Amino acid sequence: MTYETSESQAAPEDGQTPRSRHRPRGTKVPEVTLSFWIIKVLCTTVGRTAADLLNEKAGLGLTGVSFLLSALLAVALVVQFRTKAYRVGVYWPAVALISVVGTLISDNLTDTMGVPLETSTTVFAIVLAVVFVVWYQRERTLSLHHIDTTSRESLYWLAVLFTFALGTAAGDLVSERIDLGYWLSAVLFAAAIAAVAIAHFALDLDAVWSFWIAYILTRPLGASIGDYLSQPTDGLGLGTVVTSVLFLAVILGLVIYLSVTRRDVAEPEQATEFVA
Repeated sequence: MTYETSESQAAPEDGQTPRSRHRPRGTKVPEVTLSFWIIKVLCTTVGRTAADLLNEKAGLGLTGVSFLLSALLAVALVVQFRTKAYRVGVYWPAVALISVVGTLISDNLTDTMGVPLETSTTVFAIVLAVVFVVWYQRERTLSLHHIDTTSRESLYWLAVLFTFALGTAAGDLVSERIDLGYWLSAVLFAAAIAAVAIAHFALDLDAVWSFWIAYILTRPLGASIGDYLSQPTDGLGLGTVVTSVLFLAVILGLVIYLSVTRRDVAEPEQATEFVA
């Protein structure tokens, strides 16, 4: 895999100090390591169970919960954009919130508006593709090594939002059509992620696309795990409260660990898109 040089870091031809109109900053995302994928799946699981919990227990209804979590996400993203570099305690709460909001977008279309899952899956796939096209046309790269300008960060978070929405719709579509149950669905999506990893490492599948395909697939994987743990039918019946608290506790522990060790602070010369 070749390392792509950010336009904000490239040396100018006249030898003068570069001045980017994008106001380059430090990279705003973590290095993609095993801990990244673990926390991502945990956030995805929380996105599923927390959405169900707030919808069922808080009495706000799907629309009320959607407005509340969207407002919290907006606050989290404002804080994230105002940081100068990646901060583990800022980045991962934003991911956890965007996972819930992405889930709620799909659920609102399906449950409130009656949009078929086939339609929502197709629409989300198209929208995500458009985001990637715009991102590449503007920046000439989709690499996570260079989320160092406001433009790139905006496109990154927009892509993340629609990966969650697409993963929710596609995961629900697969589970309803195949009717495998929660546990077997989790195994199916885990196998799909493993296939992507094999294609990347053994068959030289492009690192950027390997990352984003796996990123989408972690959404239905985490949802299947969350449903298996929380639901009384075909699951362990732990409930959404216990499952959400359990996974949030694990996420918090990992975030504290990474805050101390800084093992996920990206080193561009050494980082890989899929896993380090």
